[in-house]
Amino acid sequence: MRRVVLVIAVALAVLLAGCAGVGVDGSGTETDETLDEQQETPGEDAGDDGTTDESENSTETDGGEDQTAVDGELEIHHIDVGQADSTLLITPDGETILIDTGDWRQSGQGVIKYLDEHDIDRIDHLVATHAHADHIGGHDEIIEHYETERDGVGAAYDSGVAHTSATYERYLDAIEEHDVDLFEVQEGDELPIEDDQLTGLILNPPEGDSGSDLHYNSVTIVFGFGDFDYLTTGDVEADAEQRMVEQWTDELDVDAYQAGHHGSSTSSTESFMSEVEPSIATISSDRDNQYGHLKRQR
Repeated sequence: MRRVVLVIAVALAVLLAGCAGVGVDGSGTETDETLDEQQETPGEDAGDDGTTDESENSTETDGGEDQTAVDGELEIHHIDVGQADSTLLITPDGETILIDTGDWRQSGQGVIKYLDEHDIDRIDHLVATHAHADHIGGHDEIIEHYETERDGVGAAYDSGVAHTSATYERYLDAIEEHDVDLFEVQEGDELPIEDDQLTGLILNPPEGDSGSDLHYNSVTIVFGFGDFDYLTTGDVEADAEQRMVEQWTDELDVDAYQAGHHGSSTSSTESFMSEVEPSIATISSDRDNQYGHLKRQR
């Protein structure tokens, strides 16, 4: 019980007070804590939600021995990108997974700076949860930077649901210009992560033709590292959450969760959260945002 309380206490400090790193083993036990402050200029949301994020936090998961054996440390970084999302995972072998790249107004510069500061020379897996400009706003510049000045981008992944924005067009242009492999994913697929200690199972979008709604088709991934599970859902809303409850109940029971749609009332529904039941939840949202997401009571 004490180990779980420690993790929850640190998570609250991360969410409300600024920037921190937490180390836990594969069963969710805290092993280390650091403080690393970074502020980005908040932008305005180009999507529907209109939230900002003025904190960056990194959750580091160190391989434990008491349950499923894992060796080394998994890092999960929630990067400060203003009214947007960007998450970086680093496996014990140094393999990198970058999920979303912030708002289009920042052109990926804050994310690139953050990655450079953390000595990230290659993006092995670049994921776009969906095509709204507060999630893929830096994709084109990330691809350009890593293909011309670093060690490249291994592959890109998205739902295959197109958008009409210039931001989306620039993303596709960068994919084509630098000949980056682009894969359309759906439920049941797994990210081809070479480090076999980490799994990345896709829970959304649905298999087959699921329409053109970007939120309904937002890429949702559950990562497994030993007995530690992390769920990130992009901007899925109640309808997609209910579908996952019906189709992927067992996989939804996780230790850490990034709240859907920046903590909006459209997401993290009661039926969904009754299956997820995380010990740690991260909301990418400005503390003083006009939507009151951090003040909303459940």
